[in-house]
Parts: sequence; structure tokens; C-alpha cells
Amino acid sequence: MPDTGEIAPDFTLPRDGGGEVSLAALRPSKVVLYFYPKDDTSGCTKEAVGFTEAAEAFAKAGATVVGVSKDSVASHDKFVKKHGLGVILASDAESDVCERYGVWVEKNMYGKKYMGIERATFLIDGDGRVARVWRKVKVPGHVDEVLEAASGL
Repeated sequence: MPDTGEIAPDFTLPRDGGGEVSLAALRPSKVVLYFYPKDDTSGCTKEAVGFTEAAEAFAKAGATVVGVSKDSVASHDKFVKKHGLGVILASDAESDVCERYGVWVEKNMYGKKYMGIERATFLIDGDGRVARVWRKVKVPGHVDEVLEAASGL
């Protein structure tokens, strides 16, 4: 799992609307890379809508926002359309990128253990280094905190 100051693992993934998104191709833009468990669930929707509402402010800060989950591109397309989302959503169906970022973890709900995505955000600078990491993210206030960090970078 990459830590502050380390080079962020590069990736190329299929994205909503067709095509691909690659970390290297986004340079020298800063990148807000956020991992979320599932399209169209309450917390994930609030987070995606929050990043969308702040998209203009992130753009002014020189940052591109990319959300990653294991959902298919078709699922992402429905999620984007239903909620009018304005951030890139990438599909990591094989959870390869999730594993390289250390967010594919064992979870426990109602006594049942299962593997899933831990909500986490990585702020990556224009040189491809991790500037800040938020693990076990709680959605309320998170977008504002990330925006403040991106603006100060």
C-alpha cells in the first residue's frame, strides 16, 4: 500500500462512458483517487455527489477526481446517469488496483467476514507521488478536507 511520499502505483482501467483512464496520462494534473465499495449505495452516492458538486473547485485546484470500485462500466454508467455525476468512475473488476493500493480488505458485517473495498482516498501530486492518504473514510466532511489538501498542494 503506497504511503505519503511514495510513487503511486500506475494503472489503466476502463471508465464510465467508454474508454480508459490511466494515472500516468493524467500527469501533471494532481489526482484525487478515491476507492468506494459499491455504486448507488447511500454512502457511496453521497461521496460521489459531493465530489461532483465540488468538481469545479477541484479543477481550479488543478486536480482530477477519479473514483474506483469493482462495479462494471455498465453499472458506473447507470450510476452517473441516475445521479448526474461529474467525476471519472473506473472499473477495477479484478480488484488488481484495489490490492495494489491496499484497500481490498477483509470486512466484517453482522458477524460475517467477507472481502471488500475499504473507503479510502489518495491525493497524488503532479509528479505521481502520494501527497496524502485518508483510510477508513467517513463521508461527512471528507470532500471539503480533500479539496483543502488539494488546493494547498
